[in-house]
Amino acid sequence: MINQKTINAYKRVNITLPNKTIKLLDSVADKGERSSFVDRAVHFYIEEVGRSNLNKQLREGAMERSSRDLSLADDWFLIEEQS
Repeated sequence: MINQKTINAYKRVNITLPNKTIKLLDSVADKGERSSFVDRAVHFYIEEVGRSNLNKQLREGAMERSSRDLSLADDWFLIEEQS
């Protein structure tokens, strides 16, 4: 039995999708499971985009700091050789 708290956790929305997308959705989601499938797909997509953006930011940051990091590594190498 669905309680009131569970009902309030959902909101009905209307979206428009191309027929091609509906056919694709129906080919992978069981009858009556469209909403659940779309919910999982949206969460998956957003997590992937977030992960991709994080990787891009890390890569860009590493490139921006590469000269400094190489310089620090050279300095430490010289210190290690001297000791």
